[in-house]
Formats: sequence, C-alpha cells, structure tokens
Amino acid sequence: MAYEKRTWPEGPPWRTFSGAATMPEPPDDDEADRRLGPPGRLRVPRAEELRLVNAALLLRRPLLVTGRPGVGKSGLAYRISRELRLGRVLHWSVTSRTTLASGLYEYDAIGRAQATQDAADRTGRPSIGNYVQLGPLGTGMLPYRLPRVVLIDEIDKCDADLPNDLLTLFEDAWFEVPPLVRVKQTEAAATVHTADPGHTAVVENGVVRAHAFPVVVMTSNGEREFPEAFMRRCLRLDIPDPDAETLGELVSGHFGDLLGDRQEALIHEFLQRSSRVGGLAADQLLNAAYLATSGLYQQEGSDANEWQSVLAAIWHPLGGEGADSR
Repeated sequence: MAYEKRTWPEGPPWRTFSGAATMPEPPDDDEADRRLGPPGRLRVPRAEELRLVNAALLLRRPLLVTGRPGVGKSGLAYRISRELRLGRVLHWSVTSRTTLASGLYEYDAIGRAQATQDAADRTGRPSIGNYVQLGPLGTGMLPYRLPRVVLIDEIDKCDADLPNDLLTLFEDAWFEVPPLVRVKQTEAAATVHTADPGHTAVVENGVVRAHAFPVVVMTSNGEREFPEAFMRRCLRLDIPDPDAETLGELVSGHFGDLLGDRQEALIHEFLQRSSRVGGLAADQLLNAAYLATSGLYQQEGSDANEWQSVLAAIWHPLGGEGADSR
C-alpha cells in the first residue's frame, strides 16, 4: 500500500498539531535489514513491549527504553519503523556535549560568509538554506503525513540541561531556526538540507512545525535519573536480558536455519557464559553465530579447543578484566 494512502490512528486532541503535511515520502531504511536481518522472519514481541509501543503511538508520547547495554534497546526503533513502514530511522547519538540545538539544526555561518564575499562581484547572493542542515530530531519534526521514527540513543549520557530543554519541543512539536528567522523578510521560504542524505525541505519563515508527532524512542542504560517533568511526558519500557527464546529469534532473523542443531547449543553456552561474567551483549552472540556458519572453525573433535579460544575472545566481559571469563 502506498505511503500517501495509508491511514494513521487519531491521537488525543491535545496532541494534534497544526503543520500542513507537505513533505514527500521518506527514504527507505536499509539500516533496518543490517540491524534486524532480512524482513519477513518471525519475531514475537513481548506483551509489555506491544502494549507500551501502541500506547506511545496513540498518545503521541516519547518512549524511554531502559535496560542493560547490549539487550537490543535501539533495535526497537528499527522494528517499529520497518513493521509500520515509516521509512528511514533518524538516529541521534547523544554525548555529554550534546545540546538540543545540535539535534535540531546546524548552521555554517563561516561558509555562508565566505560564499557571500565570493559572490560580492556577481549578481545575487547564495541562499541561506544552502548552509542550514536539520539534525535528526529537527528532520523528524518536519511536516510528514505519517510520523518519522527518531532514535535518541543513550540519552543518559547527556548534559543535565538536555531533558528539560526537550520538554517544550515534545509538548509543542515546533521550533525556530534562528538564522532563517533573521532573513524571513527577504527569504521567506528557504530550502535546507535534512538528516536524510541528499534530501532537502522547504522551511517557511524560519519555523519547522510538525504535522504528525514523530515516534521518539530514547534509550538509556539506567545510569541516571531524569527530572519528574521529563518522565511525566514519557512512557517507560524496561527491556530485560533476553532469554533463550528471544535469542533464538534474533539468531534466526539473521541466519535462518543455517546453524541447524548447533543453534540451541550455542545459545545455551552463551547464556551460561553471560551469567558467569555479569552479562554479554546480544551482538556478541551474533558474532559467534557468524563464525560458526563460516566453515572455518570446528566445534567438535580435535579443533574444539581452538573454537573455545575464539569464543573466549569474542565473548569477553563487558565490564572489563574483573569478571570471571572461564
């Protein structure tokens, strides 16, 4: 079914926004296949995950996904986007130096000044939009008819001010781009770059105003507490350590039946080692599964010791040298 013809459930009146839906269909997300495996392979979500994702979609509220590193928190954003066919995930990776402005837009003031000087002897000036690029969050706030998926990754690493800075944006779903506001009398409509490579958008009067509130997935390793006002505007989903069934779905999603009878034994060994060393990441299991299907290592017989040495190297403790790695 075409993107333009699809329907979307209505949200609460207080979460309805006024931006006219002017943006074309977003690009497809090839990254989802890399992270999740080819589409079409069965994955059964947990009941709590399904409930909270549906609630976040209907209420137009951000989803705060918490859990130990490596349990697949960021993968949830890609599953939502692929299953609902919402296009490329807009990934914003947060550090201690991240500010709200960096997620909304970047402005190359020096580049524009140089271009203006170079054009001084020619007719016309370069458009300011050439020097503005919307960030992942800013692109997600553009007026798409259906929401974009925005992944705000590792938000617990952020500066103390960022959660509070997000509050107004999450409530009102619009923001100004000050360089464009300053020139709106002479350049009311500016074509700017977006976070989708090679794509642009027209910004009127320096204001980006959402039509559909984006599907915001924020991941946290549980390293900090967030302000009450911030938590009140989010739905929280805790991702537990994956069990054997979940890991089996993960491995099958990437490798199908290539492992055969070895899959159950490999997952069992992975879980045993994970419990001894205080937790391993799911992608460490995928590394082992790839090597097991490569044909370069024998898991039985005289070469079994070599295989165990390889597993010890790729299944190293996430916490460093202190954990038992037997």
